[in-house]
Amino acid sequence: MVFKRRNKRPFLQALREAVWPRGGWTRAFHYIRHRLNRLPDRPERIARGIFAGVLISFTPLFGFHLGGAVALAWLVRGNIIAALFGTLLGNPLTFPLIALISIKLGHWILGRHLAQVRTEGLFETFAHAFHDLRHNLFALFTHEPTQWHGLANFFDGIFLPYLVGGLLPGIAAGLVCYFIALPIVTAYQNRRRTRLKERLTKIRAKISPRRKDGPPPPGEG
Repeated sequence: MVFKRRNKRPFLQALREAVWPRGGWTRAFHYIRHRLNRLPDRPERIARGIFAGVLISFTPLFGFHLGGAVALAWLVRGNIIAALFGTLLGNPLTFPLIALISIKLGHWILGRHLAQVRTEGLFETFAHAFHDLRHNLFALFTHEPTQWHGLANFFDGIFLPYLVGGLLPGIAAGLVCYFIALPIVTAYQNRRRTRLKERLTKIRAKISPRRKDGPPPPGEG
């Protein structure tokens, strides 16, 4: 494959670079901005794609962020590649803050008090949900009854509030990124178009004297 690494990174190195990219987040940000500016599409579509990716990163659909970004970008007629880059707003550094804000806001929107709903610790909620999921998978091939109590607590106490509460900050963050990206991409493309015109003018200016000084056409002289 074209984009496959020749030397596979060790697991710990890959995990470390997922949290802190090689060269730092500043270098990663400049690289992403450079790639977005050079996308061959209209600035409006690129900005809408970024909006879609940022919005999806505020949802608890972990493992489906890329697919969700592609689907949402298609719905809003945004650039799909820009949407994939937009999902990078959700990363190991920002996910804890996004999750905390979204879950608390979701409980408030649903008219609940977080302390009343969560009778278990956060780790216990995830552990019980994972236990039920694993148990139910094995139950498909055995006579064991399925268990849903842990999954129900997880859905009601974490997933649903996260999903509901993530929409408003996700839309807000997506709009902010949209209005930041639109003038930046527009200005970059205009400058690039101007430079290309200047280069083309210089090339034509060099070619024109050569044509004038060339040999006379056949039949003359």
